[in-house]
Amino acid sequence: MTRTQLIIAAASGSLALLLGAFGFQMLGYAPCQMCLWQRWPHATAIAIGVLALALPGRVLPLLGALAALTTAGIGVFHTGVERDWWEGLTACAVSGDITGLNAADLLDTSRDVGPPLVKCDEVAWEFLTLSMATWNTLISLGLAGLWLLAARHPRT
Repeated sequence: MTRTQLIIAAASGSLALLLGAFGFQMLGYAPCQMCLWQRWPHATAIAIGVLALALPGRVLPLLGALAALTTAGIGVFHTGVERDWWEGLTACAVSGDITGLNAADLLDTSRDVGPPLVKCDEVAWEFLTLSMATWNTLISLGLAGLWLLAARHPRT
């Protein structure tokens, strides 16, 4: 594969993962805080891909690999939290703002009182016993490999 093809494949992979995440969200799978963190490096990789198609050199593909490895690293941490291998972050215990709500508001299921509370240590969806965070990790590692291959071809 040429540098251009590798960059298109890597950036398109990040785009597909982002679209998939938004698709799951539209289906009612609200993201937790760590799920949201995993999206930012993919958005960065897409932007890097656009730039790397216009500019030669190894720096941008290496930055694309770093973005993919960043989301993979967050995914590893998230998977560990989901599987109770280690403790998660306090900030990720729940997502959504519940300030200003009293106990009656929180228990009242007859009305929508805000965004759903999603804990990072609960698996919302699995395929082949792997969570979305784990799939993100595995696919992102593959995308990092594509970026690194693109970095080996600075001109083509």
